[in-house]
Order: sequence, then structure tokens, then C-alpha cells
Amino acid sequence: MHWPAVLYGVYERRLARGLNAAKLPRHIGVLVDGNRRWAKLAGAPTAHGHQAGADKILEFLGWCREMGIRTVTLYMLSTDNLSRPAAELTDLLTIIEDTLSRLGEEGGPRVHPVGAVDVLPPSLAQRLQELRETTAERTGLHVNVAIGYGGRREIVDAVRAVLREEGARGLSPEQIADHLDVESISDHLYTSGQSDPDLLIRTSGEQRLSGFMTWQSAYSEFYFCEALWPDFRRVDFLRALRDFEQRQRRFGG
Repeated sequence: MHWPAVLYGVYERRLARGLNAAKLPRHIGVLVDGNRRWAKLAGAPTAHGHQAGADKILEFLGWCREMGIRTVTLYMLSTDNLSRPAAELTDLLTIIEDTLSRLGEEGGPRVHPVGAVDVLPPSLAQRLQELRETTAERTGLHVNVAIGYGGRREIVDAVRAVLREEGARGLSPEQIADHLDVESISDHLYTSGQSDPDLLIRTSGEQRLSGFMTWQSAYSEFYFCEALWPDFRRVDFLRALRDFEQRQRRFGG
């Protein structure tokens, strides 16, 4: 008998039982970081790390369903990632498309792309649009896939959308400026109509957001985990939920 595994199982079940469902986050954002380092430490090609990270995403979403989480936003590909070496980027995009296909399988979540699709390869942009349409009527877990995403770009795109919309109504730049407010920008973000994330989790030990949900995270709680994303365990997730539950949230204070 493997006693460490048995003890971890007992600890994990105790953690889960101790959580208050009424205090869990409704929306969790995750920076799935550490795939490349995981591969390097394993002496494996970088693509193996990205594939292990993709497999972990599917496992993680299963945990979220078990805990009744309503919305998950996954930071899968930033605009900066698009400048990686061509060979690595090709492998990464192939793995992302495969992951999207797995999300689209029957019984999967509702999928909503968040990002600048115009910077993506046409085949990937089309796959995202198809996935949005084919999963639109699904209930249960809602998953935002942040692909070709940058927080600053999102805000710029939102402001541009406001300017175009209001300009089409015949308003002058001065009139638009007078009416521009927080709500008008929020209404034009990639996540328009959704609640902001209550909790943001980043793996790999890095303690920064790297432009992830720059606008929406104003009042989010942050949880930084040392584990590399492919090594992220259910017990790590439960610890993040427990930490969130124990915090005294302050909005604007």
C-alpha cells in the first residue's frame, strides 16, 4: 500500500468536505503556466509539456464541475506567445486545436472565445467561431478560452468599439467623451455580460498577471501556486478554494 497516496486522499476528501459551497467563487480565471519548464525538467520536448498542460485543462474542468463552479476563463495563448519560434508555435497551435475539439465533444462545456481572433491563423479563428456556435445552447459549466489574448489589447478593442458604435449614431468625439464611463467599456469587453472573476489562479510560482483580465481583475482575489501547471493537483485546487473562502473580500477598499 502506498501510504503517502492514501494520506493525500484522506486529506483531499477532508478539504473538500470542509468547503462551504455558498462561499466558493462563481468565476475562476486560470493562468496555465509552467508547461515549458515542466518539459525541460523532464528532459522532454517542449511539445510534451504543452500536451501535458492540455490534458490537465480537461482534468481541471472536471474538478470545477464537481465543485459547482459556474465559469472558468483559461489563459491558453497570449498575443506575446505568437512570437515564439515557428516550430514550437506550430506544435502549440496544433495542441490547442485538439483541445478545442475535445471541449466540443458531447457533454462538454459551453465555450466562449476571448481574444483578438484577427491575430490568429484563419483555421484556428474559424474553429473558435464554430465552437462558440455549436456549444451556445449548452448549460452547466461555461468556459472562456483566452486565445490570442492580451489585457491591454482587450481594453483598446473595447474603447474602439464604443467609439465606432457611438460615432455611427452621429455623436461627436466630444459627446462620446462626455458619455464614456466604466459601464460602456465593460459592455464591450470580450467577456461582456459575464461576471468578473472572483479568483485568479496562477501556477509555476510566478506572482504577476501578465496582462490577464486586466480590467476584470480589479477586485479579484489572487492565488499563486508553486506547482507547474501539468503537476497541478486536485488538492492544490481545493487549497486555492479554501484560501479564497477564508478571505475577507473588500471591493474598492
